[in-house]
Amino acid sequence: ASLLNPPQARFFPPSEGVMLLPGTYKHKVAFITGGGTGLGKAMTTTLSSLGAECVIASRNLEVLKKTADEISQQTGNKVHAVQCNVRDPASVEAAVNQLVNDVGLPDVVINNAAGNFISPSEKLSPNAWRTITDIVLNGAAYVTLDIGKRLIKAEKGAAFLAITTIYAESGSGFVVPSAAAKAGVEKLCTSLAAEWGRYGMRFNIIQPGPIKTKGAFSRLDPIGTFEQVMLENIAVGRLGTPGEIANLAAYLCSDYASWVSGAIIRMDGGEYVSLAGEFNGMKEVTQEQWAIMEAKIRNTKGS
Repeated sequence: ASLLNPPQARFFPPSEGVMLLPGTYKHKVAFITGGGTGLGKAMTTTLSSLGAECVIASRNLEVLKKTADEISQQTGNKVHAVQCNVRDPASVEAAVNQLVNDVGLPDVVINNAAGNFISPSEKLSPNAWRTITDIVLNGAAYVTLDIGKRLIKAEKGAAFLAITTIYAESGSGFVVPSAAAKAGVEKLCTSLAAEWGRYGMRFNIIQPGPIKTKGAFSRLDPIGTFEQVMLENIAVGRLGTPGEIANLAAYLCSDYASWVSGAIIRMDGGEYVSLAGEFNGMKEVTQEQWAIMEAKIRNTKGS
């Protein structure tokens, strides 16, 4: 079923073209986890087109290699595929060894690997809880600590970026393991932004609102009913696109953002504020209803 975007969406068309100047990432190496699909693929495409030598990592080597070839052909810059299960520290170490051997230590590290599904919390097994927190929180920590230690030893700086979610801040029912783990990732990054600045490292965070990627939506909105409800809660009246997130990511990891560290940037079309304000539902009130209410309010004496 095709979705009806609220009418204001026409004011906010997505602009997905690459924003930064060509060559912004020349001679830079970028390492992106979860780089084979969705946002990871979009961010890799943007960085590669700006001149970066990208290394993408995930569990599925077949998908990864296909993506790497596809992006290389599109941008003319080499993209390397490295198999990595971020839940396993030994796998992370092996992947980083391969990264260093193939292209050297990275200038940019994007922690984007994620796992999530919707479920009532009373149905969660310890195994389900561990699976999500292992991928999201432990995975980001293993990658960050492994690469960070090597950078410190080599006296080389880098820009780190984590992709979280708007409910990392608010919390959210039905995605509790993800909410808890993503909140942990944010504190990992803000803590290290303070501690590791002295070693030349920056850490920033993007909290995307709903962006239609297969990975997220197939497990969070399996039958498509939730999408229409979501649109009604997004102030600009449409979902986000991977290219928009990719442009923000490219800025935050670039030299233009060298004074940006410890930042948490929400990019959600105004969804968070729409859901937060107690009286925001009043936008459903018609002009006639307002006229009646105003008359009643005026007649209230002595208040």
